[in-house]
Amino acid sequence: MVRAMTAPATAPLDRRLSVAPMMEWTDRHCRMFLRQLTRHTLLYSEMIPLGALLHGDAERFLAFSPEERPLALQVGGSDPAGLAEAARMAEVAGYDEINLNVGCPSDRVASGRFGACLMAEPALVAECLAAMTEATRLPVTIKHRLGIDHLDSDPLLHGFIETVQRGSGCRVFVVHARKAWLSGLSPKENREIPPLQYARVRAVKAAFPDLEVILNGGVETVAQAAGLLAPDPAGRLDGVMIGRAAYQTPWTLAQADRLIFGQDTPPPSRHGAIRALLPYVEEQCAQGVPVKAITRHLMGLFHGRPGGRRWRRFLSEAPHEPGAGPEVLTQALTLVPEAESLSA
Repeated sequence: MVRAMTAPATAPLDRRLSVAPMMEWTDRHCRMFLRQLTRHTLLYSEMIPLGALLHGDAERFLAFSPEERPLALQVGGSDPAGLAEAARMAEVAGYDEINLNVGCPSDRVASGRFGACLMAEPALVAECLAAMTEATRLPVTIKHRLGIDHLDSDPLLHGFIETVQRGSGCRVFVVHARKAWLSGLSPKENREIPPLQYARVRAVKAAFPDLEVILNGGVETVAQAAGLLAPDPAGRLDGVMIGRAAYQTPWTLAQADRLIFGQDTPPPSRHGAIRALLPYVEEQCAQGVPVKAITRHLMGLFHGRPGGRRWRRFLSEAPHEPGAGPEVLTQALTLVPEAESLSA
């Protein structure tokens, strides 16, 4: 049984900026680190397959620290009844949103009949989202591609959205601004080879002005996200989702609360962010979590800064030593000049 942690948010979620769900990356340790850099950005779990959630260790999959909120759970599946149960579990666990993955292009995901292949079955997607909506008070949202294989045109995309919205009431669509090739390209290639088409995402918002439309794909910095959110005659966006850049160069998120959410509080220093994380690291290590499970998410913090290579090298080696604990982070900080930690 999943124990209740916190009540669902009562105010509407602010989705102007979010960090994408990324398999093997956006686990609870990663999210706790990113939360030291931005208080307001919406964070997502990794994509959790429905079967793993229903028949695996749900406590482990759903666990998070309240400080990580606002936080969305992303699930992958195509069974309406099972997804309804997942939605109930997400609410009990204290998440602020549950999102259905209709964008992952991997063969393994497609063989389980979820992910991007579901774009060919909009009626089923609508049924899944409707079941989830009926099961929870949480916002139920969807993340999908522009299209798949040869099912790739604006009429098909708009038809997909119209069918899903009409059949489920879903009002938040996160659109990865690339199509996906389900055959011939690997998941990595599907993140890079199909061209980005931001204009098509803006056209979705123009065609469905009452929906909340979030753009995902190719966004490298918070400053770029802020530019994409600016008014545009081709169609304004309601939000931007940053993916791999938020993981590989996380310091960009330190500008999010000021540039996106209008907060005047200055960003932390890089050193300050690690010091703020240390109590969490100590707590987790005391519970038996290996420190390497946390430090692996911190490699990019000093990317491009003097001492950044020393930081990465030390964190790639020291946490794997027998008996390594939170002290490895304190030691790693001595390898980077603190004056550098405030620099952009």
